[in-house]
Amino acid sequence: MNASTRIRLITLAEHASDASNPSRQVVSLANDADPAEQKELIATAARVELHFPNFTDGRAYSQAYLLRRRLGFKGDLRATGDVLVDQLIQMERTGFSSAVLKDGIDPEDAQRQLDRFPAFYQGDVIHDAPFVRSDVGSNDE
Repeated sequence: MNASTRIRLITLAEHASDASNPSRQVVSLANDADPAEQKELIATAARVELHFPNFTDGRAYSQAYLLRRRLGFKGDLRATGDVLVDQLIQMERTGFSSAVLKDGIDPEDAQRQLDRFPAFYQGDVIHDAPFVRSDVGSNDE
């Protein structure tokens, strides 16, 4: 995983500012909605927001996977709601590109948590293949 694929951390104030920009089409899906039923609307959206009503409800992870893998959504996929630091790695690995941090969570603390895990051996929504170090040379001596 490299820096270009890291999830973008957003405060509630930044999210409110983004929401006031009418030039970008945003689709918000409830966590019990089927993304396939909204595929035409999603195809033209700049951002899709998936909601976590509480941290124990993970249905938005499945929605994110479906949006990225089955519907091919390439825009901003944003997590909203009860977004905690402990969830960010899984959000990133299932396809979220941004997350609105719950009120009271320090973005610097959240970034430190992300930085603790720079790469994974197994593939995910972003990377199909297992992790392979590119800085390892051959043994042609």
